[in-house]
Amino acid sequence: MKRTIAFLFAALAASSLDAQQSFPTHPVTLTVGFAPGGGTDTAARIVAKKLTENIGQSVVVENRAGAGGNIAAQHIATAPPDGYTIHLTSVGPMTVAPAMVKNLPYDPKKDIAPITMGMVFPNVFVVHPGVPAKTLPEFVALAKARPGQLNYGSSGIGGAGHLSGELLKQRAGIDITHVPYKGGGPAMTDLLGGRIAMYPSVPSTAQPHIDAGKLIAIATTGAKRTALMPSVPTVAEQGYPGFEAINWYAFVAPGKTPKEIIDYWNRELVKALNDPSVKSELAKHGLEPQPGTPQELSRYIDTETEKWGKVVRAADIKPE
Repeated sequence: MKRTIAFLFAALAASSLDAQQSFPTHPVTLTVGFAPGGGTDTAARIVAKKLTENIGQSVVVENRAGAGGNIAAQHIATAPPDGYTIHLTSVGPMTVAPAMVKNLPYDPKKDIAPITMGMVFPNVFVVHPGVPAKTLPEFVALAKARPGQLNYGSSGIGGAGHLSGELLKQRAGIDITHVPYKGGGPAMTDLLGGRIAMYPSVPSTAQPHIDAGKLIAIATTGAKRTALMPSVPTVAEQGYPGFEAINWYAFVAPGKTPKEIIDYWNRELVKALNDPSVKSELAKHGLEPQPGTPQELSRYIDTETEKWGKVVRAADIKPE
């Protein structure tokens, strides 16, 4: 009997090992919650290319835009927990939506499993040249002189851009109107067309337009200046000490995904994010890889949930 039991355990262990070694056996989908052309989409495609090279299966990026990334978050929360669908999420659906959406159809803590932090980066406040403000103090003064008349765009309600704009409103005491879009690409298009006055953009997306004189950078939102735009001062430097609104992208899976599959994706994603070619490519877009453990990501999400929940309640932010 003892020999039989030992044999069965050994067979199960070998079967589990074989399954792990053979995974994945067909293409994998990497979903993002925003339209093509924005920062999340760009980051996902850079990492997906390296994953495809490393794991021997295609990793296909799929855009599921809408509701500030919440639609894609709901999709990953209900996707089969087999490891063939993973997701590059962001601050909005993971830490803002719980405070903003009354009947959120997913629970970020229970229905979505952390794999690893992906990238962190600040936003940059950019204005259309037609706006008579070339610096943050000038923009604040203009907003105070014209309460409710200026507007700013974001990639969606509750996203990092929206939150940074609301934090600026609270800290500067100004009244500017938020205009949500279904991704960074559409928002940038309207900013370039002069249909909105200001936009908290991903630095890499804004840089070519700044260089061409089509946009003016007035501030970055991190605690320190970004290497991509070293001449652009932070919000904190310009009269608002302590201001910090960092954007981040993180890799997650369906909540019931087995630990061995989470561990597999953690290893592969950390490997990809630490690859010199990936780091170089991400750096061109102002994105800093910051891979870690699932536990570290879980703790960080808890901290961000508390921080941005306060902003949401103070601004009385409502969903679309």
